[in-house]
Amino acid sequence: MTSGRLIVLSGPSGAGKSTIVAELLNRCPLPLVLSVSLTTRPPRPGETDGVHYHFVTLDMFQKHRENGDFLEHCEVFGRGVWYGTLREPVTSGLNQGKWIILEIDVEGARQVVREFPEAITLFVHPENLVELERRLRARNTEAEAAIARRLDVARAELSAAGWYKHHVVNRDLNACVNSICDILLSYREP
Repeated sequence: MTSGRLIVLSGPSGAGKSTIVAELLNRCPLPLVLSVSLTTRPPRPGETDGVHYHFVTLDMFQKHRENGDFLEHCEVFGRGVWYGTLREPVTSGLNQGKWIILEIDVEGARQVVREFPEAITLFVHPENLVELERRLRARNTEAEAAIARRLDVARAELSAAGWYKHHVVNRDLNACVNSICDILLSYREP
C-alpha cells in the first residue's frame, strides 16, 4: 500500500474553505479525509461534535499540549480560544494511504510544514478584500468588531500566503473545486 498525502488548505475567513472541502470530499476521486480539529470554543448552531470539530475543555486541550499530542495548535483571534490538530489521527491516516486534508490557518500551516515539508499546500482566497468583506457580512453571524478583527487577520494571512505551493482564487465554487482537485490529482503516483 502506498502512503497517503498530507494536504494543507488555508485562507482567510470567508474564502469558502469549508464549502470547498465538502465538495472535494464528494467529487475528487482520491481517498480524501478531513482531519477534525480540536477547539476550546463552544459549538455554533448546527455544529456537531466529532464532525465539525472536537469540542473540548481548556484543561483537556492543555493536557494534549503538555503531552506533545498536537501536530499544530494556536490561539485564534486573541480571544483565548484554541484550535489544534492531533498528530496521531493524521499519521495513522497517512499510513493507511489516505489523503488527509488539514483546513488550518497560516500559523498552523507553518507548524505542519516544518514537520511535513512534502505537504501539498494550498491557499484559497476571494478576488479581493472587498469581496471577502461582503462574504463575511452576508453570513450575518458576527458583530461589527468581530468582522473587523477577521478582516485584519485576513490582511495578515494574505500578505503571508506567498510560501504556499498553490494559490486558488474562489470566484466560482465549481471552478475552484475542479482546480484544486486537478492540482491534487497531479500529485498522484503513476
